[in-house]
Amino acid sequence: MKKRSSGILCHITSLPSPFGIGDLGPDAYRFADFLVAAKQNFWQVLPLNPTNRKYLDSPFSSISSCAGNTVLISPQLLVEDGLVTPAEAEDHPGFPDRVDYQAVSRFKRQLFGRAHARFKEQRREDGAFAGFCRGNAGWLEDHALYTALVERLDARPLHEWPAPIRSRDNGELARQREQLHEEIEREKFLQFVFCRQWHRLKSYCNDRGIRIIGDFPMFMNYDAADIWVAPELFKVDHELKPLVLAGSPPDTFSEKGQLFNCAVYDWNRLRETGFQWWLRRFRRLFELFDHVRIDHFRGLTSCWEVPAGAENAQQGSWQPVPGSEFLDAMVRQYPTFPVIAEDLGVITAEVREQMCLYGIPGMKVLVVAFQDDAAIYLPHNHSVDSVAYTGTHDTNTVQGWFDAAAPEEKERLARYLGRAPEGDACWEVIRLALMSVARTAVIQMQDLLGGGAETRMNTPGRPEGNWQWRLPPSCDLPGIAGQLADLTVRYNRAR
Repeated sequence: MKKRSSGILCHITSLPSPFGIGDLGPDAYRFADFLVAAKQNFWQVLPLNPTNRKYLDSPFSSISSCAGNTVLISPQLLVEDGLVTPAEAEDHPGFPDRVDYQAVSRFKRQLFGRAHARFKEQRREDGAFAGFCRGNAGWLEDHALYTALVERLDARPLHEWPAPIRSRDNGELARQREQLHEEIEREKFLQFVFCRQWHRLKSYCNDRGIRIIGDFPMFMNYDAADIWVAPELFKVDHELKPLVLAGSPPDTFSEKGQLFNCAVYDWNRLRETGFQWWLRRFRRLFELFDHVRIDHFRGLTSCWEVPAGAENAQQGSWQPVPGSEFLDAMVRQYPTFPVIAEDLGVITAEVREQMCLYGIPGMKVLVVAFQDDAAIYLPHNHSVDSVAYTGTHDTNTVQGWFDAAAPEEKERLARYLGRAPEGDACWEVIRLALMSVARTAVIQMQDLLGGGAETRMNTPGRPEGNWQWRLPPSCDLPGIAGQLADLTVRYNRAR
């Protein structure tokens, strides 16, 4: 991110497809072509880790630090690879316009079972599959067994698993591997297919000058495979129950703070190991993405710990984290360390100093810039080494904000523009993001479409209805590409 550039934030699940959810198939390639036509440099996506019905399919509440979300596998590409027939792929139910994760999972589970059976029958690409399993054995073996056990144990939380399995008794695990061999091999196969489809898409983007900005959750879900495998790295008891939960205090984005339903790291133990778990995690991230947004970057300086069982995050407290030692270890291993810090909410001078010392850009979110206490996000206060966003997955859309904004906020926008917004507010704020001195600008896809509050990706604290938005099939991507390309060239951000 050394030159002026811009990109679009749109998660894979939000893309069109006939199968109820965006995936890594033809529509993802069409979206990449749209980015090229719009003269963009980046495509930003949300975490690609597996989501979980129990935790409302949030991509920020994953059961694995390294595995991919196999629901993103494209049936159409499976047809091209000869692993399912066109009739099998087309034999799907009618899906709603928004993502229905459970309906999608039921359909794809059946389809993927057929693909795996055909793969075994044909015994094709044994070398590639075997090589993938060897190269990823450090996480894949445990993840595949964990996934099979979750199914066998009816998705019970870790602390309710039978003690011999929970404590990883060698004899018991050997018996489980033998009994669950088919399920384990299917999960390995699906991880192989996910990685193959993702890397094909990433290569397509990279070859056309589009780099991928990935995202990852700072914390692990307290039912994650990683906690089962290495509980000593987390603040859990001998039954793997969390002692404290990670969260964030009350701020602009949530008046009661946020409870993440995630375990807290034992940073002393992580330090003793030389942060090896984190080094492996970032190795995987940099295999998948060109740049990585570190969600809740503040958690690398201090962590908001909330007692287990608390009703909300207001009862938490800040606990120190050896952030400088951690970042030193990361930079020694990855000298360029191409990351973006999510530095929203309550940020201290220590966090700012770390970002400056390690050259890590932060975020400037325009959708909140016109609140009376958010002047830091106004374009004239942006730093060159920052990323200007119209909005994020956790904020309202620009139009959703403007429709509900207090009169004084609308007046601040008008005064800042020097006139009342022409038409809707979305393109006015997009223009401000592209005009910003920030070296990089990222525009949320909903803002390009003028989407209201009903199109936002997530409302923190809302238990239902998140992560479901999808691009409407009728949207005029060629028209949007032309309009955006014009502004991108005008403000010297074109590829």
